[in-house]
Amino acid sequence: MKNILYILLLTTQVFFAQNGFEKGNALYQKGNYQEAIMAYETVLKTKKQSAELYFNLGNSYYKLNKVAPAIYNYEKALLLNPDDAEIQNNLKFAQKLQIDEVKDVPKVGFNKLIQDFTSAFHYNTWAWISVGLSVLFLLFFMGYYFSQITSSKRIFFFGMFFALFVLLLSVLSAVFEKNQYENDQPAIVFAEIAPVKSEPEKDASDAFVLHEGTKVYVQESLDNWVKIQLSDGTEGWIQKESIKNLK
Repeated sequence: MKNILYILLLTTQVFFAQNGFEKGNALYQKGNYQEAIMAYETVLKTKKQSAELYFNLGNSYYKLNKVAPAIYNYEKALLLNPDDAEIQNNLKFAQKLQIDEVKDVPKVGFNKLIQDFTSAFHYNTWAWISVGLSVLFLLFFMGYYFSQITSSKRIFFFGMFFALFVLLLSVLSAVFEKNQYENDQPAIVFAEIAPVKSEPEKDASDAFVLHEGTKVYVQESLDNWVKIQLSDGTEGWIQKESIKNLK
């Protein structure tokens, strides 16, 4: 009985989510962007999310010149579909509306080489590559085990160890990317003007000032304060209510 009720509840949620998404699309096409936002957000309330949903939300906010919500939703869409060129392009347009210009300081050294290599794919993609290589390793092993020809056994033998080496490399890449994803805590500034303090105290001196739409990275939390870092390495303390975490 519980299983039947769960299925009915799930089916109802899917129906309302799909209905809300389609309603939002229709309102967006008519230029009713605020109403479209309300329709899309009803879908989010059902715990349903997708890159397309966040992308459409970002578009709606962008049409209303709401910088922070537009950037936030484009960034959320990229978290779900990091290789989507259209999302990346629209995010760049939205970022042109923000006041702060923060330069990306390029990383150097061995860690950069590792990150450049592993970031070629999402950690889920690395996992699927590992599965494929596992199958390839098994095929080489079977070929080696059952082959009666010396030259073929030699080829299968080297192929088996090559597949094993690449398999281990892909597994390590998946683990590294997963750790990077979990340790990376990005957020978007939602306050129109957000002073960043040198210390987690209201009376502390201002280190610098940020404006809505700027992307920051949370380092640690203390009471109502969070320590943030910008992409140029600048750090400071900002009130929690001034930002909205992407994860």
